[in-house]
Amino acid sequence: MNITLVRHGEVMFDFKHKLYGRKNVKLSKKGVFDCLNLKDEIKDKHYDLCIVSPLARCVETAMLLIGDRVLTEVDERLLERDMGELTGKERDKYDPSKYWDYNLNSSDEGVECIQDLFKRCEDFLDDIKNKYHDKDVIIVTHESIIRALYIIINKMDLNSNLREFDIPTCYIEEFKLR
Repeated sequence: MNITLVRHGEVMFDFKHKLYGRKNVKLSKKGVFDCLNLKDEIKDKHYDLCIVSPLARCVETAMLLIGDRVLTEVDERLLERDMGELTGKERDKYDPSKYWDYNLNSSDEGVECIQDLFKRCEDFLDDIKNKYHDKDVIIVTHESIIRALYIIINKMDLNSNLREFDIPTCYIEEFKLR
């Protein structure tokens, strides 16, 4: 099975300074432009299915990238991490080392704990491997989901720095799953 992970394009909300979590915001003009550029990069790629987060920024990204050339299904497990009381707050209120510490597993301020996020992503991966084992699937989702999926797929040490790599908007990476 081949999967392609894509992070949505840049959003209209002040994403550089605020945490938007599950806020349902649309793409910015730059986000649309970046998605159209990515569309050109993948126009000759074959996908059997697109699975997408239900939030507008991901649905819009998926439609810009693949339109109606591929069956698209929404999966709630691809929702962005719930940022609880931190949603809409300045990024400096968020301590990534606290909320990405697998053993600490903090849910302070209503933030979805990291172990629940990983469980959700593991369930999603197991499910699509069983259902679509011989398919090429493109998945359009959010930074935290891609980070968790990447860590799971690459069997990274959960005691390591889980934020050591960057996942910019319109990130794309392909994986072969067994």
